[in-house]
Amino acid sequence: MKSTAEQACAARRRFAVSPSVAARERRKKALAAFLLYAFLIVTVLPIVAGYGWLLLNSFSTTLVHGVLPEQLTLKNWRFLVEPPSRFYPDLWRTTWNTLALAVGTTVTVVAVATPAAYALSRLKFPGRGAVLGLTLVLHAFPGVTLLIATYYVLRVLGLLNSIAGVFLVKAALMLPLAIWVLKGFYDNIPWDVEMSALIDGASRFQAWLRVMLPQVTPGIASVAILSFLYGWSEYIYVITFIQDKEAWTLASYINTIVGDFRSLDYGLLSATALFYIAPVLLFFLVAQKYLLKAAAGGSKGGM
Repeated sequence: MKSTAEQACAARRRFAVSPSVAARERRKKALAAFLLYAFLIVTVLPIVAGYGWLLLNSFSTTLVHGVLPEQLTLKNWRFLVEPPSRFYPDLWRTTWNTLALAVGTTVTVVAVATPAAYALSRLKFPGRGAVLGLTLVLHAFPGVTLLIATYYVLRVLGLLNSIAGVFLVKAALMLPLAIWVLKGFYDNIPWDVEMSALIDGASRFQAWLRVMLPQVTPGIASVAILSFLYGWSEYIYVITFIQDKEAWTLASYINTIVGDFRSLDYGLLSATALFYIAPVLLFFLVAQKYLLKAAAGGSKGGM
């Protein structure tokens, strides 16, 4: 009969990996890592190259062969202190309008989606399933097909040429996604938590306000960030519904530079584009952890 030590040695020999097999496994892992990084580099390279071209072009007079700056200059950033021509409005008023559009979209979406998601997650009422299904359909519906109908609605309401009209349209298009994300956060809270508050004498509204709402704060933050980015980057509705220069946003500003029939100034266009995207990049770097929570917390959203 073999001793315990001998049995252990036999087991180690049986499960031991030969050096050749270990080397093969290491080569497989190295090849997989190489292919993964190669795929990421090939995917990201066009984006990085595009932003790099914008940066070089914004600080140079001309680019030799399209990539090499001939002479560095700050002339392309002159729009920060004076309009490029008399056809352009003040840049800082335009920036303020863009911020108002983004903040208006964010406040409207959060104010409507937060209680609506709670009702769809916790309350039982006739037609609840149909409402959830229609919400998905509305999210999948391409908003650009509603341009003409939306134009007439805004004209009847007297909201054409106004930031308020555009952010109400943007908020309406963003609401289905926001409701589904927040519903997922509400669904993740156990019923026992809310029931405890009701048993202690709280009303349904008090239980929502004091118990449920603090627990879905990460979801609300995520929806707010997505809504802000959605409003800040709006283009098609802005150039369609706003013609008054006093209500222009940065998207209108860039659209005018691109559409200048006399001579397209690529340096000015590059500098303006960088000015437009810089706040969004900073905002994203600060708030990216909340966007990841939106993907994780909002994944549970059953009917």
